[in-house]
Amino acid sequence: MLSKKAKAINPSPTMAIENKAKELKSQGIDVIGFGAGEPDFDTPVHIREAAIKAINEGHTRYTPASGTLELKEAVCEKFKVDNGLEYSPAQIVVSNGAKHSLFNALAALLNPGDEVIIPVPYWVSYPELVKLNDGIPVTVETGVNKNFKISVEELEKHHTGKTKALILNSPVNPTGQVYSKEELKVIAEFCSKQDIYVIADEIYEKLTYDGSQHISIATFGEQIKELTIIVNGVSKSYAMTGWRIGYTASTPEIAKVMGALQSHATSNPNSVAQKAALSALQGSQECVREMNLAFDQRRKYMYEQIKAIPSFEALEPKGTFYLFVDIAKIIGKSFQGKAIGSSDDFARLLLDNQKVALVPGTGFGSVNYVRLSFATSMENIVEGLNRIGSFVAELE
Repeated sequence: MLSKKAKAINPSPTMAIENKAKELKSQGIDVIGFGAGEPDFDTPVHIREAAIKAINEGHTRYTPASGTLELKEAVCEKFKVDNGLEYSPAQIVVSNGAKHSLFNALAALLNPGDEVIIPVPYWVSYPELVKLNDGIPVTVETGVNKNFKISVEELEKHHTGKTKALILNSPVNPTGQVYSKEELKVIAEFCSKQDIYVIADEIYEKLTYDGSQHISIATFGEQIKELTIIVNGVSKSYAMTGWRIGYTASTPEIAKVMGALQSHATSNPNSVAQKAALSALQGSQECVREMNLAFDQRRKYMYEQIKAIPSFEALEPKGTFYLFVDIAKIIGKSFQGKAIGSSDDFARLLLDNQKVALVPGTGFGSVNYVRLSFATSMENIVEGLNRIGSFVAELE
């Protein structure tokens, strides 16, 4: 008999659609992929060179389980400069990607039966990570009328004596929305009053547009800072998804527990990747600005084209590299006699017939939506949206 807990975990739908697209591409099929949650840019040259240098200098052995001191110090400096937050190296844990950091945070906080509030739509792994750590995910609908952001009113409604934490993602995957200073302030006050931990997923912090600005919830006073575990990393901002370096900032007590957990689960993050991450944080940030300019151009084009497709509706994303599209008006239609009863049906038929891969909203908790990534070339975006438009035009 296999583990009941493990068997209850759903596989990642974003990875599934990306794997299917890659499989088709390997067969020589021209697939346009809008599923990937990673930049299409190469890792910047100075970061790659730092990794090569690290290999040549022999930095290929174990490091401290929670990361090297020099990288922790660089992370502390990043928090000070970018976010106005003071942390010491003892409060930083470097992990094998931000997903690993999230797992560590939940493992450190949760006891069996603890509840974790998760706004809907959510990143696909949040509920599964909570369940893996014996917690109970409490999903809370936000809605397009609230720009897909959770309110204090909803927090009050769903808060119970078992509520241990809130997972707060800003900028938000999959909607691309960004919480304002005013919105964060009242959430911080509520969580401080109710003694609720906040796991603040800030992995997309450098990907904002139209004057939107990422603000960390930990900046709203010492009490909320003590209750916040910030999760971040180098994957999205520096095109380093495969390098697998994430990090957390929390209290020394929580960091110590997470470090102990990690020492048994994985030991240290990749030693060479830590050197590369150090170069990313300490080197020129011009590469980040250049990638953001490209993402912004693609964002504007995709949003305008999606709005022009009949039956599609979407909020303009202010961050990340995703567009979350409402296809509710398409549900119930059919394509060449095949019924579209869900976003999963839509995504499957689109991939089969137009060779365009996007992610159905089911995994995000929003069954009538699909997510498109604009972290691909403008050429692919133009062609892929033309194919989507042709597909929708054939629906009956």
